[in-house]
Amino acid sequence: MKTPVEGFSKLSKAEKIDWIAQNCTEDPKTSKQLLERYWNTDHQVQKLHDEFIENTLSNYYLPFAVAPNFLIDGELYAIPMTIEESSVVAAASKAAKFWLDKGGFKTEILGTEKVGQVHFIYKGDPKKLTVFFATLKPELLQSVSAITQNMEKRGGGINHIELRDLSDKIEGYHQLHCTFETLDAMGANFINSCLEQFAQTLKEKAKLHAAFSEEEKNIEVVMSILSNYVPHCLVKAEVSCPIAQLETKDMPAEEFAQKFLRAVNIAKVEPYRAVTHNKGIMNGIDAVVLATGNDFRAVEAGVHAYAAKEGHYSSLTYAKIEDGIFTFWIEVPLALGTVGGLTSLHPLVKLALDILQKPSAKELMRIVAVAGLAQNFAAVRSLVTTGIQKGHMKMHLLNMLNQMGASENEKQQLVEHFKNHTVTNASVKEALEKIQSQK
Repeated sequence: MKTPVEGFSKLSKAEKIDWIAQNCTEDPKTSKQLLERYWNTDHQVQKLHDEFIENTLSNYYLPFAVAPNFLIDGELYAIPMTIEESSVVAAASKAAKFWLDKGGFKTEILGTEKVGQVHFIYKGDPKKLTVFFATLKPELLQSVSAITQNMEKRGGGINHIELRDLSDKIEGYHQLHCTFETLDAMGANFINSCLEQFAQTLKEKAKLHAAFSEEEKNIEVVMSILSNYVPHCLVKAEVSCPIAQLETKDMPAEEFAQKFLRAVNIAKVEPYRAVTHNKGIMNGIDAVVLATGNDFRAVEAGVHAYAAKEGHYSSLTYAKIEDGIFTFWIEVPLALGTVGGLTSLHPLVKLALDILQKPSAKELMRIVAVAGLAQNFAAVRSLVTTGIQKGHMKMHLLNMLNQMGASENEKQQLVEHFKNHTVTNASVKEALEKIQSQK
């Protein structure tokens, strides 16, 4: 791209594709064919996808899979997962099968509270602002009654509004710290609408407050926005069994339990390990969040902030051994929705929720937390026994063979060959070249 483009958003999709192909790619003809090849043949579905975001050219496909045999609170689930990384679905399925005859996964909702804030500057007497807020609070609630009435009918709404003085950090900086219950909706639009109305009411009422000086009346609202840090929208998932049931062909049960415990404890105290440890958890969490049409960027941000809540970054999972019982669990913040947004628009999202038996937001929190815990169990189990590469690289084998241009027959031969050989890029390349040279 050598020059800026004017009015790109006003072009038709075909015109956008032509411009991108001609101005931004080495082979315009092939680029155009590729973009068109990934269109959905159902015109209505394609139109739906085109309207999700702006300047759409085509669709970017990710695999949609399921991990079966998850026993969660006595109910069996096949969990939909959307992810491109090899071995994630296989690892989750393996963990689900491992715990199936050991009581499965137990979960508990610890809270569902979400947060939003009005950030503002007030350069005046803090005591006056405190007195003003006491009279303002009921007016704030009244100002959003039209927004909250439907949510309140369903049992949700605004939980609390608190005035916070943070002027020791930034001169004049204060905030309205607000908490919400949004039930089965993720609630971003609801929360932001309430906050923006709060901000308007705050400014209007401040101008009329007799006790304020002229400077104090001119409150400056900086921004009104929900927070993706939701430490009180929290779910716990857990597995446990007698140590003897941890016996595997790779390692005796007692040795495995102790090594597993040490591995988790290392992730509790060592941030370099904790980041990768938690990334493995998010392999499971993000895959289900994406499959169910939720905002995985918001979940990631909130989860990693929670992992640092003690002042240093740490593991999201915990393990212990007491009285011969091995217990492994996770506590994780998850602000999810099962109504609104893509949940009612994207055909595969609707199917994913159908596969999950049409869960409420709380039920989805439980399922997603379990997916994260299962993924972490599988990863740590591999790390302390056979090593992570043995299983991961075998799952990655087909990707490597596709990149090397192997035929279907060659792939079949090499999949069989590497059942008993170590998979590396060099070893796969050598084995493929050997087969091809024999022809």
